[in-house]
Amino acid sequence: MIARMKARQFLLASLVLCVGLAETQMAVAQANSSSATAPSAVVTVPFVGCASNGQTGPQKAPKGKDLAVSIPAALAERLAYYKAKFGIGVLAPRGWHCFSTYGSTGESLFVSPDPIDSTTLFSLKWQGFTGPAVQATVLEGETSGRFEVAKVITRIFPAYETFAQKVIAEGIEPASDFPSGPYPTDKLTYSGKNIVEFETPGSAQGLGTDARLKTNASPIDGVAIIGGKDTDLTEVTARFSGSDQDLIAAMVAQPEREAAAGKYL
Repeated sequence: MIARMKARQFLLASLVLCVGLAETQMAVAQANSSSATAPSAVVTVPFVGCASNGQTGPQKAPKGKDLAVSIPAALAERLAYYKAKFGIGVLAPRGWHCFSTYGSTGESLFVSPDPIDSTTLFSLKWQGFTGPAVQATVLEGETSGRFEVAKVITRIFPAYETFAQKVIAEGIEPASDFPSGPYPTDKLTYSGKNIVEFETPGSAQGLGTDARLKTNASPIDGVAIIGGKDTDLTEVTARFSGSDQDLIAAMVAQPEREAAAGKYL
């Protein structure tokens, strides 16, 4: 009898212990799940004005307000919002240098860890950035920028093929300048008919190298957005060093949020 009672007590104690462990594991799993899915708090990143030069002459760096963003605070502490007088702004690592060009085709903002020589940007001999850099470009579909817009459309935006074919039909540039279909090695992720995230692998040609970033061993990431009544193209392209790779997602998400808010309409 005593032996049976001891055995029963041992069994009950074991069951209590198992239930306790299960509840603990469930609590930990729920905590981890909540942490993973919890939305980022709204934080701010500093505004950095960028000087520019173009069709109507040099423009001073504008002053602006810090930008509110919904990203983890740890990332926000490493980012700044760069913007010139014309065109869009872009998130990039803090402490970088920036300069913008503008004209009848649109605007391009360049951000780099190294000082940017404006004379070099306008030089026909300059091939592009060889290291980390960001380029944020807006090409206008109603001006001479329409040719570059059409070239991107024939690559990745089949929903806007009619626009591209009208540009090609003008005969100003040969049809061979408008290749159809994506670059073979590019990785494309669609977020609707007018937004495409892309990655051009290292040592390969693709959408990333169509910007002013020269090919090297590192990948180039970005996003292309079609918007506006004139079929404008907004494109943000970046190559970051290994230590800054975790900033890419926040950089790409910013123009997508602005597009969702109707900024490019």
